[in-house]
Amino acid sequence: MIKAYAAREAGGKLEPFEYDPGELLAGQVEIAVDYCGICHSDLSMLDNEWGLTTYPFVGGHEVAGTIAAVGDHVHSLAVGDRVGLGWHSGYCHACGSCHGGDHNLCASAQGTIVGRHGGFADKVRAEEYSVVKLPDGIDLESVGPLFCGGITVFNPLVQFNVKPTDKVAVIGIGGLGHIALQFLNAWGCEVTAFTSSESKKAEALEMGAHHTINSRDEAAIEAAAGRFDLILSTVNVKLDWNLYVGTLKPKGRLHFLGATLEPLDIGVFGLLMGQRSISGSPVGSPATIAQMLDFAKQHDVKPVIEKFSFDEINEALDHLRAGKARYRVVLERKQS
Repeated sequence: MIKAYAAREAGGKLEPFEYDPGELLAGQVEIAVDYCGICHSDLSMLDNEWGLTTYPFVGGHEVAGTIAAVGDHVHSLAVGDRVGLGWHSGYCHACGSCHGGDHNLCASAQGTIVGRHGGFADKVRAEEYSVVKLPDGIDLESVGPLFCGGITVFNPLVQFNVKPTDKVAVIGIGGLGHIALQFLNAWGCEVTAFTSSESKKAEALEMGAHHTINSRDEAAIEAAAGRFDLILSTVNVKLDWNLYVGTLKPKGRLHFLGATLEPLDIGVFGLLMGQRSISGSPVGSPATIAQMLDFAKQHDVKPVIEKFSFDEINEALDHLRAGKARYRVVLERKQS
């Protein structure tokens, strides 16, 4: 039996829950969960904001732990390996995206917490090739958030061949943005943080930003016209996107990582005249996750975390829901 925490209804409190996962299938592994980050996507799934949730719901897709068991025909992982698991727990391996190495774009990819039980538990199962072995020496307690928030901000650096000489801005210095600042600084970019929080300005500079701009100051944003090669938006609120498009260089890109809920109101003329682009992306493939982990270890990139024990899961969710997290919340299993 797997011991977990589950909600019985949308927005409900999580309560102890046990389930029998059945026989471990060929190609699957079972992970003993030591730590599990809580992402805003867990809240969205808990509340059924996307219409994808089934109950009882066990969230958790930023898993860090060790392999407890392996099924038949598992070749790349062994019992005792330290591993992580993110948003996807399996892929079709037959589509063009999978064949091209873009497993994260597989239309049939299995979400770790979509139609199955995730990492708010003592164990979780997943397909071998969705589980990534951790580099030796990487910090286990803070690595979980890299498997969702971290790879979300790292993936565009690889996809768009961002250069060390590029000038890159980040909108929103929260769970995603604070990791983006660290990666971009280590990548060699000149980094600017757009933030509306005075209290976060000093922290943004400490985490890798070279400059900050008040995102509520229209004149300050206009003064940055034509400055950036790339802007990463990590927020889910409506902003004056035309202002930000104006800060892009010719051929610059405004790239969305946060799930902005309202339609984008962007004038085409500003895109045409500067040959600018608008784009978005999800998490990365297992290969890109492995690349990110190596880069994070080499450059000591770590999410800033706040830890709660698994039996404090409802308090941890409330903390995140209230916007108090600085900057990622992680559940830890107390050693007996």
